[in-house]
Amino acid sequence: MDYTRLGTSGLKISRIALGGMSFGDPSKRTTWALDDTAAEPVFREAVELGITFWDTANIYGLGTSEEIVGRALRKYTRRDDIVLATKLWAPMHEGPGGSGLSRKAVMEQIDASLRRLDTDHVDLYQIHRFDPETPVEETMEALHDVVKAGKVRYIGASSMWAWQFATMQHTAQTNRWTRFVSMQDQYSLIHREEEREMFGLLADQGVGSIPWSPLAGGLVTRPWGERTTQRAELNRTVDQQNRPIFLDSDQAIVEAVQRIASARGVSMAQIAMAWVLKNPVVSAPIVGATKPRHLADAVAALDIELTAEEIDSLEEPYVTRRPTFF
Repeated sequence: MDYTRLGTSGLKISRIALGGMSFGDPSKRTTWALDDTAAEPVFREAVELGITFWDTANIYGLGTSEEIVGRALRKYTRRDDIVLATKLWAPMHEGPGGSGLSRKAVMEQIDASLRRLDTDHVDLYQIHRFDPETPVEETMEALHDVVKAGKVRYIGASSMWAWQFATMQHTAQTNRWTRFVSMQDQYSLIHREEEREMFGLLADQGVGSIPWSPLAGGLVTRPWGERTTQRAELNRTVDQQNRPIFLDSDQAIVEAVQRIASARGVSMAQIAMAWVLKNPVVSAPIVGATKPRHLADAVAALDIELTAEEIDSLEEPYVTRRPTFF
């Protein structure tokens, strides 16, 4: 395993992150989720491979992912050996503190997450989306206060427009509040819109990218046309605004991945992940593993250096699309 700092912060993380969206009570919205027993091989593999960066969110399994991750921390490793991340914003219950990024929500949701995780702090607390109904100043001061209270070590953001992130970061800097050290954004061979504005901003601000869905929901891990995943919401062809998630032109990208993987004698997942890892702003892609081999493939990608010709063949077919913040 390789390790790096998260952006220009002092926080050391593994270059592969274990994603917690796959964990949870199957009766809580996500029938494909792994409970404690089903998730055990994944956690054991993560520890064996040296994956010390674990990411979850309050909304995953309506809190049950955090509970499973908390139990796994005690059973398979030591709390101090893991960089633990979670998120807030999504609706957890009715009432003014049940969703969003108001001061009330931040204070209420961090305490709820800490109870479920059975820990006294999280290392990285992230806002899951931008909240247009709450003043930026209110959110950033509240996040600063939970850091000063010792409940949070660092803060991060996820999936928003570059101007929104810049506004929040500037507000924190102006008021000498805690600034974001990470951006959890959608980035893969199939979704490259972050290259246009966000990645330049992150580089300028010293913020690390921890991409979600680096394998495009499995699309780039199998030959074109094969079923990609059990997770039904990632098999959709349109987003919540009825815009296409995947395009016909993506077939050429998947076929390029397949050709390169075949020539090198490695899996398609390793090639696609190696491409994500080569971007200098990427600190650690998040792998939502449902099987131990998913983590092994991701770690193996750290040793793959793509040639200029291979990179060109992977990137040339890309067609721009609107980012999907679902």
